[in-house]
Amino acid sequence: MFDGTKRTGAGRLLAHLLTMVLAVGALTLAGPGVATADAASLCAGRPAKTIAFATGELRLHKSRQYVCAVTVAKNPGARRQMSVSLQPRGGRPAVDSGRFTRQAGPVTVHALNRCVRATGTVAGRSGSTGWILC
Repeated sequence: MFDGTKRTGAGRLLAHLLTMVLAVGALTLAGPGVATADAASLCAGRPAKTIAFATGELRLHKSRQYVCAVTVAKNPGARRQMSVSLQPRGGRPAVDSGRFTRQAGPVTVHALNRCVRATGTVAGRSGSTGWILC
């Protein structure tokens, strides 16, 4: 019980440690960058290509064995038709399509030593690549 008297050295140390633990806990729960989720963090690997079009961007990332793609709306907000498609040469396309507010994807395909092609669509406008990353 607090009676208004001065704290001893041990009491100050305990109060200081408690303050530090609470501060670290607060930073862990609401640390920097929590409010924004960047599309780059959705795909593993290094950024390989970005195709900009009127209503958004098609972003491709490449690691050693995989290629990942995501379509991001230029102005997130209302739900609208969006899609992303990624196809390795000689394989079936991986597709994510629907009514989204911010992005379609990510989709990932195995593309070790294979070219890929990608298409991204936001509200009827699209961007695509030919066979790339060969």
